[in-house]
Amino acid sequence: MSEGTMQRRAERDQVALGAPPTPFRQWGRAKRLHRVLVCAAAVPVMLIVSGCSSGSGDSGSGSGGDKAAGAGATVSASASAAPTVQAAAYKSLPEACGVLSKKTLKSLVPEAAKSGKKGTAEAGTRGSCSWSSLDNNGVKGSQFRWLNVSLLRFESDSSRGTGEAQAQKYYDQQIQDAQSVAGAKNTKSQPVSGTGDVATLVRYDLKKKEGAFKQQTVVTRVENVVVTVDYNGAGLAGDKAPSAETLGKLAGQAAKETVSAVSAANGEGAANPAPSESAAGSKAPSKSASPSASPSKSASKSASPSKSAAKTG
Repeated sequence: MSEGTMQRRAERDQVALGAPPTPFRQWGRAKRLHRVLVCAAAVPVMLIVSGCSSGSGDSGSGSGGDKAAGAGATVSASASAAPTVQAAAYKSLPEACGVLSKKTLKSLVPEAAKSGKKGTAEAGTRGSCSWSSLDNNGVKGSQFRWLNVSLLRFESDSSRGTGEAQAQKYYDQQIQDAQSVAGAKNTKSQPVSGTGDVATLVRYDLKKKEGAFKQQTVVTRVENVVVTVDYNGAGLAGDKAPSAETLGKLAGQAAKETVSAVSAANGEGAANPAPSESAAGSKAPSKSASPSASPSKSASKSASPSKSAAKTG
């Protein structure tokens, strides 16, 4: 038996008896234990790395993806919820002093100058024109006529509504103003057919120092444009007063011709657009209908029946 064999046996015996191993044996065991611990430590590290990688992937395709999708849906919903209004039918207006033919002017204001007096105007938004006629027959008396045509166009706006709805409110306001003129007598109102989308004639008598005036106001809405025709006449210096019926028909003729001029100014395709819903839905007049303070005031000044009556004096 060799010396090495005897040494290994002795070591086994010592281990069996519980004796501590020799330094060589102890070193070998320590080396094996070190390898086991290193391997054991490597396992949880790999698990941790694998777990982190798996979590990161889930986050990108799970909660992170959901948040991104949710944000996209919110943006889309916000965009679709933005208020929109239908564009106004008419985009322009004709020159107020050119809306009536010479023949019509000859019938309404026979002694008027060839060109009317242009009032406050803003291209494409508002305009007005007036004509005065005095047929002086000396001692036999005189016949006076005064005509004013005003136009006001409304643009659609998200805060104020469609141009048609705003025009309808202004239309109602104009009628109310014509019906409440101070000093007016025998005030009557009646619908006018075949003129624009909706039209009303308001007539009344107004006594002034020069004579008795017969006032006729025709208010018409055609889509997003309001046309107001003021026409009055009087017999002066003892001449008899004109017929209110005749004056009313002439004022209606002027309103119809002006509406045609508005349609023509916006092209043939705009002459007969689909009827707007505002005419049927409008009820009470509203002073907030005008697109801004200045246009409505200017239009009221040019179209107001009270101003028209005052002009005749």
